[in-house]
Amino acid sequence: MNTARLRDRVAASDPGLLRLAAGLRTVGAIALTLAVLGLLKADVPHLVAGAIAAMVATFAIREKQRAPQAVTLALGLPVALASMSLGALLSSRVVAGDLFFVALIFCAVYGRRFGDRGTALGLIGFQVYFVSLFVGATVSGLPELYGVLGVAFLCSTAARFLLVPETPAGLLERLREAFRARLAQLVSAQLQLLDAGPEEIDEALKDVREGTARLHETALMIQGRLEEGTSDAAAARLVQRRVADAEIAAERLGLLLLSARSAERADTLTLHLPGAPAPRAGRMTGRDEAMARVRRDLEALRLLVLRPAAARSSTALSQVRNRLLGYREEENLPPAPPAVQDVFRGVGEAARAVLGLRIALDGPQDESDDSPATARSREELDAEDAVIDAGDEDAGTQDELTGLGRPTTRAAVQVAVGSSLAIVGGEFLSSQRWYWAVLACWIVFMNTSSTGEILVKGYRRLLGTVLGVLAGIVLAGAVGQHTWTAFAMVLVLVFAMFYIAPLSYTLMSFFVTAALGLLYTLLHTYSLSVLVLRVEETALGAACGVIAAAFVLPVRTDRRTNDLLVTVLERLDEVTEAAVDQLSGGSPVELLDQARDLDQALADLRAATQPLTHPITPLRARRDTARYVVALLETCAYHARSLAATAELLSTHPSIAADPRLRRAGRRIGDNITAIAAHVADERSTDRVETGPSIASLLDTEVPGTPRFGRVTDRVLRHVQRLDETVMGLARPLHVPVSAPKR
Repeated sequence: MNTARLRDRVAASDPGLLRLAAGLRTVGAIALTLAVLGLLKADVPHLVAGAIAAMVATFAIREKQRAPQAVTLALGLPVALASMSLGALLSSRVVAGDLFFVALIFCAVYGRRFGDRGTALGLIGFQVYFVSLFVGATVSGLPELYGVLGVAFLCSTAARFLLVPETPAGLLERLREAFRARLAQLVSAQLQLLDAGPEEIDEALKDVREGTARLHETALMIQGRLEEGTSDAAAARLVQRRVADAEIAAERLGLLLLSARSAERADTLTLHLPGAPAPRAGRMTGRDEAMARVRRDLEALRLLVLRPAAARSSTALSQVRNRLLGYREEENLPPAPPAVQDVFRGVGEAARAVLGLRIALDGPQDESDDSPATARSREELDAEDAVIDAGDEDAGTQDELTGLGRPTTRAAVQVAVGSSLAIVGGEFLSSQRWYWAVLACWIVFMNTSSTGEILVKGYRRLLGTVLGVLAGIVLAGAVGQHTWTAFAMVLVLVFAMFYIAPLSYTLMSFFVTAALGLLYTLLHTYSLSVLVLRVEETALGAACGVIAAAFVLPVRTDRRTNDLLVTVLERLDEVTEAAVDQLSGGSPVELLDQARDLDQALADLRAATQPLTHPITPLRARRDTARYVVALLETCAYHARSLAATAELLSTHPSIAADPRLRRAGRRIGDNITAIAAHVADERSTDRVETGPSIASLLDTEVPGTPRFGRVTDRVLRHVQRLDETVMGLARPLHVPVSAPKR
C-alpha cells in the first residue's frame, strides 16, 4: 500500500516521469562517458570536455520518435567535430574567432525554424564551441578531443536507447498513470474543501485550484503524445475523449461543491482566479446529513480512481461504483437541498467518466455485478465509442502547420547583436573568460519571445548564479582536489538541474553554477575571484540580452500578449460556435480537437503574461488586470470544453437533444468575442459588445411533475449562460465599449 501510494505521488508530481527520465538519462550519459575515459587514462581536461559534451548530446535531442532521435545524434557528431575544430583553429585569432562565434550563434538560433532537428544541431554546435573555449582546445590536441567527442556521443546514444530507454507508448502509459494520480489528488483536495472551516477554506480552495490546473496540464501533455503513443487513430481519439470527459467532470464537481457550501450558486471564476475569496457557507435545512453522505461518496470516488485493478474484481468496489453511477438517475438521488443534489449528480457523472477512462485504458471489464444504472452507463459509453470509430473512418487529412512562421530571424539578429555586445564587454572584464557573458546572453533568449520575458529570465539567471557561487565556494572547499568525488558531486548537481529545470529556472541556474565551481576546481583554476567574475559576466550577458531585445527589432510584451490574446479569442469563438451549432442541430465536427487548440493557445498566453504577473513588477494594477483577464479566459475555456464534450454526446445520450433556441444565444456570444478580439487587435476599432436578455430565461422550462432534463439539459444552458456572462466580463478590463441590445 505504501509503495503504491509513493508511486502515485511520484507520478503526480512528475507526469510521465519526464523530469526523472531526463535527469537519469543525462547523468547516465555523463557517468558512462567518465567511466570509459577513466579506463582510457584520460586527463582531467578531457574528462571535463567529455562530461559536458555528453550532457549536451543528451539534452539537445527533442524528437519524440526513436528513429529521428538516432538520426539527429548521428548528424550531431560531425557538427560537434567541426565546431571543436574551428574553436581550436581560431583560439589564437581573437577577431576572427569572435566574428565566427557571433555567426555561429546567429545560425544556431536561426536553425530553430527547421524544427527540433535544427534546434538540436544549433545547440550542439554552440555548446561544443563553448567547450573548446572552456578547456582551452588547441590544434595539436584535436585528435584526443575528437576521440573524447566520439566517446561522449556513443555514451549518450547508449544512455538514451539502452540505459534509460523511452518509447512513445511507454511514455503515454506513464502520463495516463499521472492523470489518474492527479485526478485522485484533486478529489482529495475537494474533500478537504468540503470539510474546511471558515479559517481554512481559502487554503483549501487554493489546493483545489492547483489540483485543477495540474490535471489540465497533464491532459494537455497526453494530448501532445497521443499520435505517437497509440496504435491507431481510433485508439487515440478514444483516449482523448475519455481524458476530456474526466477532466471536465472533475472540474465541474469542484464548482458544484463550492455551490453546496454557499447559499448561492458559486461563480466559475472562483476556480480560476488566484486570491479570489471563497464563498461562505449558508445554512440549509437537512444540509449536515446530506453533506456527510457527499463526503462518503467523494471518498468512494477517490477509491475508484486509485484502485483500477481492484475495481475490476472486488464486489465491494463494484457496489460502490453502482451506487455512484446510480446518481445519474433522478429517482436515486438522496433527499437534500437542490445544490447538494447537484453534487450527487456531479459525483455520478465523475464516476461515469472514471468508468469510461478505465475501459479506454484497460479494456473490457467484468460486468457480472452491474446494476441497471451501471449497465446503462456502459451502453452509453459503447455507443460513444462506436460513433468515435465511425468518425475516424470518415475523417480526412488536415494540413499541419509547418512552424515556418516563427520569428526566428528576428531572434537570431537580436542574439547576434547581444552576443557582440557581450563579447566586447566580456573582454574588458576578462580576456580569458569573456565567453561566460556570451553564454548568459544566449541562454536568456532561449524559449523567450518578448522583452519582458527576457528581462525576467535574466533576473532569475543572475539570482541563481549568485546563490550558486556561494554554494560553489562551500563545495569546492569540501571536495578539494579529490577528482572522482568532485565528479560524483557534479553528477548529483546535474541531475538536480534537469529534474528541477521545468519548475524553477532560478534553481536550475543555481545548480549549474555550483557544478561549474567544482569543474573549475578540477581544472585547477578555482578561486574566489573566478566565481565573482562568473557573476559579473552573467550580469553583463543578461544586460546585453535585454538591451538587444529592447532596441533591436523589439517585441514588446504588450504586443506579444495582445497577439496571443487575439489567438485565444479566435479559438474560443471557433469552439463555441461549433459546439452551439451542433447543440442547435448543426452537423458534427471535431470539437475536442478545437477545444485542445484553445487550451494550447491559452497556455501560450499564460506563459507570455509571466513578466506582467511577476512579483517584482512595479505595475501592480497592470499585474492584477493580467491575472483577471487570464482567469476570465480560463473560465471561458472550461465552459467551451464542457459545451464541446456535451455536443459530442448528442447522438448517444438520451437526455440531450438539439435545441434551436441555443443558436440565438450562441450568435450573441460569437459577436461579442469577435468585437473584443477586434478591439484588442486595434484600439481604434468601433466594434462594441452587446448586452441582452439573460440566457437564464432559457432555464425556466421546468414544470412541477416533469423530468428535470428536457430537450436540452439545464447543464448545457448553464454553461452557455456562464460563457455569455464571462465574455461580457472581459469587456471591462480590456476597455471594450458596451452597447444596449438592438430592438
